[in-house]
Amino acid sequence: MMKKLILLFVLLFSFQSSFSQILNPAKWTFRVEENGTDEATLIFKVKLDEGWHIYSQFTPDGGPLPMVFKFDESKCYKLKGKVEESKPHHEFDSTFGVEVIIFHKEATFKQKVKLKDGVCEIKGIIEYQACLEACIFQEQEFSFSVGKTGKLEEKSGTKEQTPSTELIIPVETSQEDSGITKPGETASLDKTESSFSSDPHTKLEPGCGTSEEGSNEMDATIIGIFIAGMLGGFLALLTPCVFPMIPMTVSFFTKRSGNRRKGIRNAVIYALSIIGIYVSLGLLVTVTFGSDALNELASNVYFNMAFFVIFVIFAISFFGAFEITLPNWLINKADAASDRGGLIGIFFMAFTLSLVSFSCTGPIIGTLLVEAAHGRSYLGPVAGMTGFSVALAIPFALFALFPNWLNSLPKSGGWLNTVKVSLGFIELALAFKFLSNVDLAYHWGFLKRELFVSIWVVIFGALGFYLLGKIRLSHDSETTHLSVTRLIFALLSLTFTLYLLPGVWGAPLKMISGFPPPEFYKEWKTGTESECPHDLTCFHDYEEGMRYAKAQGKPVILDFTGWSCVNCRKMEDNVWSDPKVLKRLSEEYVLISLYVDDKTPLPLEEQIVSPTTGRKIRSTGNKWSDFQARVYNTNSQPYYVLLDNQGKLLAEPKGYTPDVKAYVDFLDEGTCRYKKRSRN
Repeated sequence: MMKKLILLFVLLFSFQSSFSQILNPAKWTFRVEENGTDEATLIFKVKLDEGWHIYSQFTPDGGPLPMVFKFDESKCYKLKGKVEESKPHHEFDSTFGVEVIIFHKEATFKQKVKLKDGVCEIKGIIEYQACLEACIFQEQEFSFSVGKTGKLEEKSGTKEQTPSTELIIPVETSQEDSGITKPGETASLDKTESSFSSDPHTKLEPGCGTSEEGSNEMDATIIGIFIAGMLGGFLALLTPCVFPMIPMTVSFFTKRSGNRRKGIRNAVIYALSIIGIYVSLGLLVTVTFGSDALNELASNVYFNMAFFVIFVIFAISFFGAFEITLPNWLINKADAASDRGGLIGIFFMAFTLSLVSFSCTGPIIGTLLVEAAHGRSYLGPVAGMTGFSVALAIPFALFALFPNWLNSLPKSGGWLNTVKVSLGFIELALAFKFLSNVDLAYHWGFLKRELFVSIWVVIFGALGFYLLGKIRLSHDSETTHLSVTRLIFALLSLTFTLYLLPGVWGAPLKMISGFPPPEFYKEWKTGTESECPHDLTCFHDYEEGMRYAKAQGKPVILDFTGWSCVNCRKMEDNVWSDPKVLKRLSEEYVLISLYVDDKTPLPLEEQIVSPTTGRKIRSTGNKWSDFQARVYNTNSQPYYVLLDNQGKLLAEPKGYTPDVKAYVDFLDEGTCRYKKRSRN
């Protein structure tokens, strides 16, 4: 996991939910060869689905992450040499610019060990990447039982591990989730599943209507990230690193090209080069990690804590304490290449702009890529960088077409620094969202809703006073008068602060739903509130909720949700709060909310291995995530399933549905079918 984070940080500093299907690209088997002496050979064999490949242990510098075999320390054995590999393939990888060593279809690995007398349990973990169009970081546990009590018998041959060690590896595997069935252990679902059967293939009766599909979540997510990217690009234009470059660059092309037509052509190529550079960055992030790895990172404690720190560093940088810059040698080389002329020279001019302006654009790009990852969309980073680069490139093309517009541009000055500092306040506010995700998942309880909203009140209040000139930083010039634009943004910031203020005492804040913790996660309680949205009666355990539903004679709404799921909070704040929806949820259904990122450890007797996915179920979140993936073949949240109290479907499940009418129709469809079944 830390290697993935480090790689993502390198990508950031060098330049909420799709319906993901559960894939099984790699299948591992293990066996032992004993030769009657005190030595044995551990054999690891992997078979890959068509088109997939994995990397060798011996990748060159600058290449992808290598495969690593990690053996648990034990006094009963000693490793002899390194892990040997079957014959790999050597291919040049243009993404990394090096020759990589990979395996297609299948591979075998052998490790010799020296044993002591008696039975020896050899355990460990394999870290590797499985790649198709995207690379998925995976961790696979292994366990070998070698030797017999007393002296090893003089015999040769192969001892197979029992039961069968062929394991299905899920796409979404992490150190917390990985695991295998131990030899001799039969995994039972009785510990993690209800006796009620949840059947996703129930035939739905006609005559109740079919609720209209809500907006396509994938499309909505991509469009939202693209728009966010454009906003980020327009903000980057107003920074002191980029804005002065517009008239300089356009004038350069106009004069150097000899005639206006050629100047326009060169400026357009320059703009397209900017788009190509940033889209390539987004594509690199997507190809390197893939949708499921981004999904995994989005709810990972290390990811959220690390980016809390990074966003704070971004904010401090924007405040002027220091600048995040790239190495001078890189900038100098790009600048030298821009003197070549022709298309190559124009491209490197655009590349030089990207490098020189990094101190201003880097934090914005970093924010955008992180939010795209949190959106859990495969194409999110590409969409975000496309929007960003289009917004950044548009002025260069427009001013080349209409050079007289350059005269209307405002002059560079202190206002550019004001924009930069204002972005610092926004970065600081966003940082606390990541810290909140960790607090919610682990139930630490130190950043509840009141404190979170209070922090935002202070940050945006300070931003308003800064724009009014009441707060000055060391590098700010004295404000003798306020421009109309600055005054407007100051008033907007202070108005937003006043809007937030009642939220400290529990007022709903629909405008920012999804950012602060949910309303029920608060410090000040009267003692009558439930731990559920809108004080609904809800259950966080499937069995308990189904028993209650059966006793009450009501259907169930199964709510697969997450503490770090922004769209889940938006549904609760903006859709569930509607009187028509709230009435149906409170009177007609039993709500079972299952948090798939809840880190509460399960009792040891419930920490089993899923025979379906091969993952170790250690936490409450693991339990419900496995249940959702196994039964409904999806790992997206929010995900709503309507069931009767026997666990049978009442309607086609729905994901993010911001349309209140569509959601009401969905609930009514379930109620209609439940009543029909009850009469039969």
